[in-house]
Amino acid sequence: MDYPLLNVFLTTMWVFLWILWLFLLFRVFADLFRDDSLNGWAKAGWTVFVLVLPFLGVLVYLVARGREMGMREMRRAEKAEADFREYVRTTATTGHAEELEHLVELKNHGDLTPEEYERAKAKVLAA
Repeated sequence: MDYPLLNVFLTTMWVFLWILWLFLLFRVFADLFRDDSLNGWAKAGWTVFVLVLPFLGVLVYLVARGREMGMREMRRAEKAEADFREYVRTTATTGHAEELEHLVELKNHGDLTPEEYERAKAKVLAA
């Protein structure tokens, strides 16, 4: 067990940097293939560049397209949130609230008596 504390620290640092490098590499590839503004040849060129010269390729990609990476990610997150809000809005409005609103309209027009309205309202709320 002759492994000094400094060597443990250096090994831990190298493992951390290696994992950080892999995350950065996967992030670049994910951004590259999700980007709809690049055509197939541009994606192939960036892929070859990053695979042949990984450190230089990732560094050049981050310098050349780093700002747009953040913008594309932000637009993707905003679209996902808007889609989620639209889904919640459409599913929430087609439930009991719409049925109760219809019953109130029928009661206000005189098509339902107050007793019929109360029975129908209880039935909707029970479901």
